[in-house]
Amino acid sequence: MIEKDLQIPEKKEVQSGAESTRNAPVFIPAVDILETEHELSLLADMPGVPIENVDIDLEGDQLTIRGTVPRQDGPGRVLLKEYAVGDYYRQFTLSNDIDREKIQATIKDGVLKLVLPKSEAVKPRRIEVKAS
Repeated sequence: MIEKDLQIPEKKEVQSGAESTRNAPVFIPAVDILETEHELSLLADMPGVPIENVDIDLEGDQLTIRGTVPRQDGPGRVLLKEYAVGDYYRQFTLSNDIDREKIQATIKDGVLKLVLPKSEAVKPRRIEVKAS
């Protein structure tokens, strides 16, 4: 058995020239995309984002995910800070294979799940052979 050192990936901050009205860093959420014959599932890691602070927009082929982490000031002063808190932003271009009317989203324990059903035209199907 080969042992590997556990390495925690660094959060990647969005580098944008746009000005923001909120003084918080904006990170690119880590994402896993899984495919079955009927759908794609997109899992985005967005810790600290409550459901009311999640925005998902679909404009044309552009799917945009935004999550805002509420400011949390605790008692006392910070002695060590290794975890950077910030907002999340990520954008995807969808193919025509996705049925845009049936996209669903849920969030639980800091993980946003988007279910992107495939359109009927691209789903595999079995063709029955009949005797003539």
